[in-house]
Amino acid sequence: MLHSAAMKNVISHPSLLRRLTAMLYDGLLLVAVVLLTNAAALALLVPLSGGQRDVLPPLAVQILTVAAIVLFYVLFWRKGGQTLGMQAWRIRLVDFDGAPPTVRQGLVRCAAATLSFACLGMGYFWCLFDRHDRYWHDYLSGTELILLPSRKAEKAAEQEKPIDPTDTGSV
Repeated sequence: MLHSAAMKNVISHPSLLRRLTAMLYDGLLLVAVVLLTNAAALALLVPLSGGQRDVLPPLAVQILTVAAIVLFYVLFWRKGGQTLGMQAWRIRLVDFDGAPPTVRQGLVRCAAATLSFACLGMGYFWCLFDRHDRYWHDYLSGTELILLPSRKAEKAAEQEKPIDPTDTGSV
């Protein structure tokens, strides 16, 4: 994906507003994911209980909700470093070396983001004061958010590449 050599093409870190907007996009998608997850569990519960139960136990709903949210983020981050909201706003999650995060880093980031939010959101607002524009959970997970260049900037950079006279164009 985006490694140290390619980090030169990165414009900067995203603003807090851009990050929060991407989170809002993901939040809207997560509502559907959580509803579908719980609906599927209920669809399995009713026939398995012989029709005796038509409501999921509250603890099961909580566990399924947390599992769906964590899986959503960890799978998207591991696949390409971006959720759908992050793709729309050109944000990518990378480790401090510019590589995609590991599953462990994704899990730690999810848990640490919960702590950042639990402290009245101070872990999120920390990026306004941090010299690296990082959240608390960035430091705890060894990851950071970067702002990708626009497509126009990428095309302009490609056009500025020097032509290799030894390249014959054959594969």
